[in-house]
Amino acid sequence: MMAIAVPATAADVAACLITKTDTNPFFVKMKEGAEAKAKELGISLKSYAGKVDGDNETQVAAIETCIADGAKGILLTASSTSAIVPSVQKAREAGLLVIALDTPLEPIDSADMTFATDNFLAGELIGKWAAASLGDKAADAKIAMLDLDVSQPSVDVLRDQGFLQGFGIDLGDPNKWGDETDPRIVGNDVTQGNEEGGRKAMENLLARDPDINVVYTINEPAAAGAYEALKAIGREKDVLIVSVDGGCPGVANVADGVIGATSQQYPLLMASKGIEAIAAWAKDGTKPAASDGKSFFDTGVALVTDKPIDGVSSTSVEDGKKLCWG
Repeated sequence: MMAIAVPATAADVAACLITKTDTNPFFVKMKEGAEAKAKELGISLKSYAGKVDGDNETQVAAIETCIADGAKGILLTASSTSAIVPSVQKAREAGLLVIALDTPLEPIDSADMTFATDNFLAGELIGKWAAASLGDKAADAKIAMLDLDVSQPSVDVLRDQGFLQGFGIDLGDPNKWGDETDPRIVGNDVTQGNEEGGRKAMENLLARDPDINVVYTINEPAAAGAYEALKAIGREKDVLIVSVDGGCPGVANVADGVIGATSQQYPLLMASKGIEAIAAWAKDGTKPAASDGKSFFDTGVALVTDKPIDGVSSTSVEDGKKLCWG
């Protein structure tokens, strides 16, 4: 008797969400988006997270579990964008659709598709805004670069290099940070994307040069930590902090003057679109397509500030609050 392949119904479809952590508000919102869309579509969703940002081992174990459980697809924000690739390949060979959210894998085509902010553009927007805000003083700026992790995942590099280009600093190798020779850069330190890491990194760089007046941060928790370090020495009012994320707490920090400007991302949209992609894959094998002219599906970015600059597109804090992590 011949077996007939039957397309999966929504009730048959299981999906996995694997984030870097389950504490960062960005990934909390991403989980909310995935859960809401999965419930709407009748998809069974299991969520996993690393213990800390950079915890590749836990993410590898989560992928193994998803394969064993017969999931149709995985949504992944990778802690190590290259070390995770063999596990992603194993999942794809087992017939799972793997969508990278927010953080492209290395190489980017290791996943079936990436749903993300244009992270280079996000960095470039805050770099342009910071340089324009300083005006002539930008030529003598003293910049602290608060990055993510020594492994330099793709999102870390893209935001860092985008900021520097936007600020008008010549890049070295655009595929890594820390090799620039511009004397305005005081140095790079890593934060693990959290407040405590941001505070320690800021303290380290202030020890190197107490006259830092511009601080780039990988995300808003790191920015909050940097602000606390500056506040401890009475310099919170005369240092310009810029960041990326656009979460509701971060936008509130822009309103309060903790952060000058931030580039807003839309993780809830990334996750909901990812669940829709898994549903389509399970139904008839359709794979998602990249945005025109790009190697990924662009979920958008907007600069949020209450101090707009001519020539740099931005949105107000009021609008940023309405859109924060939609």
